[in-house]
Amino acid sequence: MYLTKEVKEQIFTKHGKSATDTGTAEGQIALFTFRINHLTEHLKKNRHDYNTERSLVKLVGKRRSLLDYLKKKDINRYREIIKELNIRK
Repeated sequence: MYLTKEVKEQIFTKHGKSATDTGTAEGQIALFTFRINHLTEHLKKNRHDYNTERSLVKLVGKRRSLLDYLKKKDINRYREIIKELNIRK
């Protein structure tokens, strides 16, 4: 499996407050970005996997709504996470 417990802890340690603090917007956005990148690579190899394509679109929407929330709450945190994860916009 691509998303093991260790990988999740690493993501939340780097982008969240700690490895166990999984509720911060930055941590969630980083996790969604990791999953989106993985699914994008999968779809490059498997073009006709429409279920995965739908999941990817839903994940992008979730990440976008979290980014909008963060932008509304604290613009500096928003800019920081965008720069850190190399997300367009």
